[in-house]
Amino acid sequence: MNRSTLYLSLISLVLAAVISCSGSSGSRKAKPAKEVPAAFDTDPRPAKRLIEVLAPADNSSFSCAEPVVFSVTHAAGQPEVDSVQVWVGPLLAQTITAIPATVQLSQTGNPGRVSIRAVAWSSVSRPQTITLFVNMLSDISPVTYRYRVINRYPHDRRAYTQGLLYDDGFFFEGTGQQGESSLRKVEVETGRVISQVNLDGSLFGEGVALLEDRLYQLTWTSKVGFVYEKETLRQINRIYYQTQGWGLTTAGDSLVMSDGTNVIWFLDRDFNVLSSVTVWDNKGMVDNLNELEMIDGELWANIWQTDRIARIDPVTGKVLGYVELNNLLPRSDRAPETDVLNGIAWDEKDRRLFVTGKYWPWLYEITVHPASHN
Repeated sequence: MNRSTLYLSLISLVLAAVISCSGSSGSRKAKPAKEVPAAFDTDPRPAKRLIEVLAPADNSSFSCAEPVVFSVTHAAGQPEVDSVQVWVGPLLAQTITAIPATVQLSQTGNPGRVSIRAVAWSSVSRPQTITLFVNMLSDISPVTYRYRVINRYPHDRRAYTQGLLYDDGFFFEGTGQQGESSLRKVEVETGRVISQVNLDGSLFGEGVALLEDRLYQLTWTSKVGFVYEKETLRQINRIYYQTQGWGLTTAGDSLVMSDGTNVIWFLDRDFNVLSSVTVWDNKGMVDNLNELEMIDGELWANIWQTDRIARIDPVTGKVLGYVELNNLLPRSDRAPETDVLNGIAWDEKDRRLFVTGKYWPWLYEITVHPASHN
């Protein structure tokens, strides 16, 4: 066999192999792509709405004591739907089978920001959901309270007060600012610091609370706090949490914490979350909640950057009243570094109320009384 014949033979073999692999008229066909049902069309264009929600408008506000009117109709030019499920938060509130329709959605009676979802069901289309949000305002008009100064006591002007409480004749005070943060035991009448522990210079101290014989102290953004023996201020444990730390107090066996928003957290002594509540008045959410104190079943909270204390129902989050402390610290006693009102302490036995502020020279004993309704 000469070289040309050999090359022709090899070419013939290769062509035969290619034809065998690719198939001929009698060979097996390639498996077709699986057909996508029309109900699950992968068309990237947004589906046309099957329904239109006429009411309520997204981000509208209502009193939490009143039902919300929900109105729905078919979308023009679209197939009619069989039913519409209306969900308020996680709960199914209504199933509507006759459309158009207007119904009333009952509420829990508590304020908050609530989602409303309308799920349209149709035999010719996949379910379609429209979600909107409404603000449920408190149904209480907060009482305005004024103050009267009963006494004033010296307060360390270098103390950037972030937490304050009264126990057995002494104040326990937490101070902030990096490099200045501390926990202190302070004499009431003199303002003298009896004992003090300083935090690491990288930490910004925040609220303090006493639960049985343990003192708890938060830090601002480090998500770590500390537990101390009350008598010695010896640190015995660390605690961790997922939010910013602002104010801290107690309610029975629970710790109560603010994080600078309108959310109040209820925690066990290991800082596991037990529950939470959002704070609203009759005009909207009330955020910037700072230092806390529980007084006669009400949660009192400094509102950061104001001279106002909110009195809150800790169960519902409704604001019951506002204590207005304008001009409590006279202008003549203010220095360039003087900062905002912050610090509430309650002497339950003798029913004395104390307040102060950041870098204030005085700590005040006051009483409060109703002035008017908003």
